[in-house]
Amino acid sequence: MFKNEPATTKGEQTREHIFDCALELFRENGFDAATMQDVATRANVAKSAAYYYFPGKEAIIQAYYEAVQTRQEQLCAEVFAETKDLKKRLYAAMHTKFDLAQDDRKLLGVVFRYTGEPQHPLSCLGSGTAEIRRRSMQVFQQALAVERLPKDLEQLLPLALWSLQMGLLVMFLYDTSAAQKRTRQLASGSLDFTLKMMTLARLPVLKPIRSKILSLLREADLLPE
Repeated sequence: MFKNEPATTKGEQTREHIFDCALELFRENGFDAATMQDVATRANVAKSAAYYYFPGKEAIIQAYYEAVQTRQEQLCAEVFAETKDLKKRLYAAMHTKFDLAQDDRKLLGVVFRYTGEPQHPLSCLGSGTAEIRRRSMQVFQQALAVERLPKDLEQLLPLALWSLQMGLLVMFLYDTSAAQKRTRQLASGSLDFTLKMMTLARLPVLKPIRSKILSLLREADLLPE
């Protein structure tokens, strides 16, 4: 679903096969109910082979999130290459994540389950997902690249937009409206509001406030490297 190029080596093909079978199993029975033995049985490989490529179910979910992130980057790169319209670029950065997660909300929910466990590899604010967070913010940074912004806003906005997206993803998980229409409308409305507020936020008179916010975020270690 997410890969553009097929695996080339036998090992890559085996890993991809186990990955695909595991996702099928998680979608059918849920993450908690499935075991690595179930994954191996579905993939028709030895249990040791499944563990060779994935040390556990969490590693499979990590690979899934990375695949989603990679695909989002590809989709957004296509949009960014076609338009310099900031609204279209931000809409792509926000909504492609929803598009890719549309049929996998149960899998997406696993990462939020461990929010209160910083050391868990799937915690959305833990070290295990730090690289995914950085790449997610970078998508917004690239979307904003066509806009001339003060340096502090260049740092603040990607984090703010990523935070908005994470909050909306929680709502996305619980949204029972058709195609999660309520969440998507809120996302679009929030982006429209953000675009209007950007004009105000960049005013020189607000620079001390922006600097203070930036300083607080640095002290809290919330800004990506």
